[in-house]
Amino acid sequence: MTEVAFHFNAPDRLGYACRLLRKAVGSGAKVVVVGPPETLQELDSLLWTFSATDFVPHCLADSEAHVVAASPVFLSPELESTPHRQVLLNLGERVPAGFDQFERVIELVGQEQQDRQIARARWKQYTDRGYAITRHDLSLKASE
Repeated sequence: MTEVAFHFNAPDRLGYACRLLRKAVGSGAKVVVVGPPETLQELDSLLWTFSATDFVPHCLADSEAHVVAASPVFLSPELESTPHRQVLLNLGERVPAGFDQFERVIELVGQEQQDRQIARARWKQYTDRGYAITRHDLSLKASE
């Protein structure tokens, strides 16, 4: 069964996503990031600039096939044609159709009340389908 984790209270969702992707790629994981096209474009830009010393290889869904095949991080607004099914990072508002084809799903939740409310609906969808959820409160990590 797919492992589901919620990382919540992220003060900067996309900045945290960059660090999470850097860590995942460093451990050899392949990640599909799903979300609205404008969010993915912003993440694409940030992945090029968030660190002067690190590069996270990635590509957008409309990249050439050889680039997609070589990229451990794939940014796509939908899951229909993703090149791998290891880790899914959801930056969207809904539970992505087909999430259960992945080994792991990470839901990233910011600190804004609206984002938290929408995330509660996703949490309920997962639990209603019988998934156990792992919680990661990022505000606790920031205070450590």
